[in-house]
Amino acid sequence: MRAKTSITLPKELLRGLDRVSKNRSALLEQAAVAYLARIERQERDRRDIEIINRNAAALNREAEDTLD
Repeated sequence: MRAKTSITLPKELLRGLDRVSKNRSALLEQAAVAYLARIERQERDRRDIEIINRNAAALNREAEDTLD
């Protein structure tokens, strides 16, 4: 479902958008989807690193045992 909205952007940004695409809405939608995906990926990576760091000592002992 789509919803109509109105936003205010700098004229320079609008000129840049128009150079890239004739359909501003589609371009802004693609950009927003990509941006949200990037934020979600960064958050997932941050959580994964937090889990790894929290378990680093045990993981390192396990790796050392395996190598011995």
